Amino acid sequence: MTRSEVTPSFRLAYVPGVTPTKWVRIWNERLPDVPLTLVAVPAAAACEALRDGDADAGFVRLPVDGADLSAIPLYTETTVVVVPKDHVVAAVDAVSAEDLADDIMLHPLDDTLVWESRPGRPANERPATTADAIELVAAGVGLLVVPQSLARLHHRKDLTYRPVADAPESRVALSWPEDATTDLVEQFIGIVRGRTVNSTRGRPPTPAQPKSKRPDTGGAQRKPAGGKPTGKNPRRASGGPKGGKRGKPRRRS
Repeated sequence: MTRSEVTPSFRLAYVPGVTPTKWVRIWNERLPDVPLTLVAVPAAAACEALRDGDADAGFVRLPVDGADLSAIPLYTETTVVVVPKDHVVAAVDAVSAEDLADDIMLHPLDDTLVWESRPGRPANERPATTADAIELVAAGVGLLVVPQSLARLHHRKDLTYRPVADAPESRVALSWPEDATTDLVEQFIGIVRGRTVNSTRGRPPTPAQPKSKRPDTGGAQRKPAGGKPTGKNPRRASGGPKGGKRGKPRRRS
């Protein structure tokens, strides 16, 4: 098989917490002949996966590391604290960082939140992953602050979560290598941005068609060459005699 005969494909990376299902469905509807392969990557390794060519584009958490990657911010997530269901925090609708000052806070090595000053008291050790930290919360070792999508991803029946009002937020973006903006990457950008299948982006505008002119009839009624209007004699139309003079009335015998 020659290089030109290779079947095109598209590889899409995504970090934990991101659900690309909607965009993948639209891709499959619009480009059924181009298979899309999902590539799950840790948040810390997403940028390197794009640079190394492991994926054509990917959903990552900002900030993007390096100027060689393009990024389109998509949405911002609420930050929540994960607690056991019998914890005092479970009784309120939301908390502040100050409310967590007396609690032991777990800080996994794959954490993506950027704090100026982390709340609570630090644990003795840092868990390797968010999943490990969730297990420690369930064991009563401490609490965990994460983007809401990660709390949903690692949901357990014995845990719950509440928003942290003044915590830093996590932003999700679509990213790809700037020097590898292929036609397929542009197609996926259009899908993510909500362009319709009939979008004119990248297509020349359709030239306007000239309006057809109606034939000139020269008026509602044509005149003959003699200049007299055509049509029936008004007198005949009303039932009058043929001539211009009236006939004499007949005398009764």
